[in-house]
Amino acid sequence: MKPAFIPDRRRLLGLLAAAPFASTLFSHLLGVDEAAAAEARVAAVERGRVVTPTPECGDDDEPTPRQTEGPFYKLSSPERRSLIEPGIPGTRLELTGRVFGRNCRPLAGVLLDFWHADGEGHYDNEGFRLRGHQFSDAEGRYQLTSVLPGLYPGRTRHFHVRVQPRPPAGSGAGRVLTTQLYFPGESRNRRDGLFAPELLVALAEGSKPQRARFHFVLDAV
Repeated sequence: MKPAFIPDRRRLLGLLAAAPFASTLFSHLLGVDEAAAAEARVAAVERGRVVTPTPECGDDDEPTPRQTEGPFYKLSSPERRSLIEPGIPGTRLELTGRVFGRNCRPLAGVLLDFWHADGEGHYDNEGFRLRGHQFSDAEGRYQLTSVLPGLYPGRTRHFHVRVQPRPPAGSGAGRVLTTQLYFPGESRNRRDGLFAPELLVALAEGSKPQRARFHFVLDAV
């Protein structure tokens, strides 16, 4: 069991991103190798790329942080893995990842509901453009094809998502995780009051279409 005073990796990345001068302290707490790796990860985020793949899941991973759903959520989105439709502006993006529960157990049948702005920063509030839900497969995997969301006043680029695990037999609906996903290398990240480095996707450098990855960790069995 790790000592209580050592922050977990998710909190470490957030602290380093917010206050790089803290790396000297963390070098003593975590050891030179791990602190250097954390600093390299933060530096990579600042440059808009990822130098090494993130692990699938770790024993010390905490549940994915919650964030507000915002004013543009709509019920009853269509079930689909691709949100691409004719005439939607934006750079094509493929987002993949897995959904894990406690002890890094992959969760099947999890509902993931995505919605976001188009490449010009506009939400469709009349219909269901760039809105859709899907279910994780037997290994907890999901795959979304969409476009890179655009900017609008006050916000950096982001996806919205609601993640709801399949409830145990005989119980009510599983607890919903509502959160947002962000993109590395965006100049607006530090000015966005909701931005959290723990919610950054990992981008594959130079890929076409743009490829991103994010794993959700739920407080679920």
